[in-house]
Amino acid sequence: MSHILEIEGVHKRFGQNEVLKGIDLKVSAGEVVALIGSSGSGKTTLLRCVNLLEEFEAGAIRIDGQAIGYRSEGGRRIRLREKAIAAQRAMTGMAFQSFNLFPHLTAAGNVMLGLTKVRGMKRDEARALAEQWLGRVGLAERRDHYPSQLSGGQQQRVAIARAIAMNPKLMLFDEPTSALDPELVNEVLAVIKGLADDGMTMLLVTHEMRFAREVADRIIFMNEGRIAEDGPPEKIFTRPDSERLAAFLSRGGHLTPAG
Repeated sequence: MSHILEIEGVHKRFGQNEVLKGIDLKVSAGEVVALIGSSGSGKTTLLRCVNLLEEFEAGAIRIDGQAIGYRSEGGRRIRLREKAIAAQRAMTGMAFQSFNLFPHLTAAGNVMLGLTKVRGMKRDEARALAEQWLGRVGLAERRDHYPSQLSGGQQQRVAIARAIAMNPKLMLFDEPTSALDPELVNEVLAVIKGLADDGMTMLLVTHEMRFAREVADRIIFMNEGRIAEDGPPEKIFTRPDSERLAAFLSRGGHLTPAG
């Protein structure tokens, strides 16, 4: 099975704080991998490195075999030009904790924007695709509503439709339900589960342990900037190898960083 995502020896610092301490991870085509771990363990930073929203100091990240963000020349790492990085970033779709919708555009307008500006689609073609994906996430009747007229769950579903419409090779989810009221969480999780059932390759940061167990093919437990455990959900949730993971799970997926 081919690997859509390959991460090798990635290190990332914020000042003196080393947030990622040599991450190695491969994700196969069609695989759903959930990242779990305490706040500050490096999960979101790893996602942002994959999407080139953060620079990383060492290591390599490849999407569909293409090294992203940097090239090697004379033994040095050289960051690519912004135009090249923008093209590489289009290989991934990302849904954030905050929905990041443009308030002056309708739901359809938000989905269409990348299709016309980045993909170069004609407006009628982009509109048809936007309506198709809004229908897929259950928002066909809300396509002409503005973000202020939508609930948080509906806004997140628009954000997901916007990302998926771009036909990414890899979909990244960063705590997509954390900003939602509890009663709106399930509608977003149902959309993500539907995409997983369709074979979309995903890397998912979540604190919803039950959802991770149901949807993911693999669970990655991150601890203090490293991958501490990696295995199928049944193994991770019922037979954790470390006391750290056992403690994390016993608290329902919450653990204070080690002092």
